[in-house]
Amino acid sequence: MSVSRLLLLIGALSAAACHPGPIINTGGNDVGGTIAGIVSTEGKVPLPTRKVTVVNKATGEKFEATTGPNGGYTIKVPQGVYHIEVELREGERIAKQPGDTRIQKSDLDPQRDFVISTGRAGGD
Repeated sequence: MSVSRLLLLIGALSAAACHPGPIINTGGNDVGGTIAGIVSTEGKVPLPTRKVTVVNKATGEKFEATTGPNGGYTIKVPQGVYHIEVELREGERIAKQPGDTRIQKSDLDPQRDFVISTGRAGGD
């Protein structure tokens, strides 16, 4: 393997290692940009295997991803304005939710983070 090919491979692997979670591509759609974030508890514990859904506010089109081991998700979407939702389980509520996000061509909209609380006050 040539040095230049090795450096290219190392660069690609390094970029993948910094990625917050699985990438879901929209397939044949004209990709406008990327929405990414972390889903965690109030104690900053990552929540893997949570479904995150982004909904295009103009068309109603939905794109989904499942959070990775670090609670991260990444979704490539066409240009537009998106509302972002996360799967909740029994007894949970959203303590922090990102607002709607506008994606332009080649945008990366990171830190679209969710914080989930059990809603239990006083430990009961």
